[in-house]
Amino acid sequence: MEPVYSSVISTARMLWLAQGLKFDISGVENVPKDGPGVVAFNHTGYLDFTFAGIPAYLQGKRYVRFMAKKEVFDNAVGGPIMRSLKHIPVDRANGAQSYHDAVDYLKRGELVGVYPEATISRSFELKSFKSGAARMALESGAPLVPTIVWGAQRIWTKGHPRNMGRNGFKIMVGVAEAIAPEGTPEQLTARLHESMRAKLTELQDGYGPYPPGEFWVPAARGGGAPTLDEANAMDAAEAEEKARKRGEQ
Repeated sequence: MEPVYSSVISTARMLWLAQGLKFDISGVENVPKDGPGVVAFNHTGYLDFTFAGIPAYLQGKRYVRFMAKKEVFDNAVGGPIMRSLKHIPVDRANGAQSYHDAVDYLKRGELVGVYPEATISRSFELKSFKSGAARMALESGAPLVPTIVWGAQRIWTKGHPRNMGRNGFKIMVGVAEAIAPEGTPEQLTARLHESMRAKLTELQDGYGPYPPGEFWVPAARGGGAPTLDEANAMDAAEAEEKARKRGEQ
């Protein structure tokens, strides 16, 4: 047991109870009972990681060491907590150190959580994947653990206000069968993407109902979210604007 991690989980449970969240967790048996695993999960909102670790905790109270942008660790309040939980800071300008830290954790038998999409998907469908998760798995010999979180975007996501009150939202977390670390990084990344796409569709099908035009509902299901192509264009425009501002400094 890790007292700090255990205390954080207890606090999260109380918050979820206060919010009235309803959980549907499946595929716990697909999380390794011991040894390493790269927990790869989708990115629809700012709180995905708090839910993505639930299956591992249910599988023998295992803890996940999440990779998160270094700005979170720079925060005066959040930083010390993140470090005490042994999460891994990611400097997007130089990710070599975080990659090596993650592989080291895996070689020591830990579960490491990573967003293959890198950034939040405004469409709530899967974006293209970076190859980092696959490369970690291949280098460490750890299996990939495809994990999908669905419904968290209703609480807090990019471009929309937080809804942290008593909302009664349903949160689904599903884990697909683990994927052996075999093949090239590109082949393994493709297998991971397909596995997570299938699990996402499964969870979306079982969620509903989907109110027409709601911001958290994908366009393909009649919602107000942008399509994947539209979201990609928005991301590209945002990245271009950030680059322009950096150039002016």
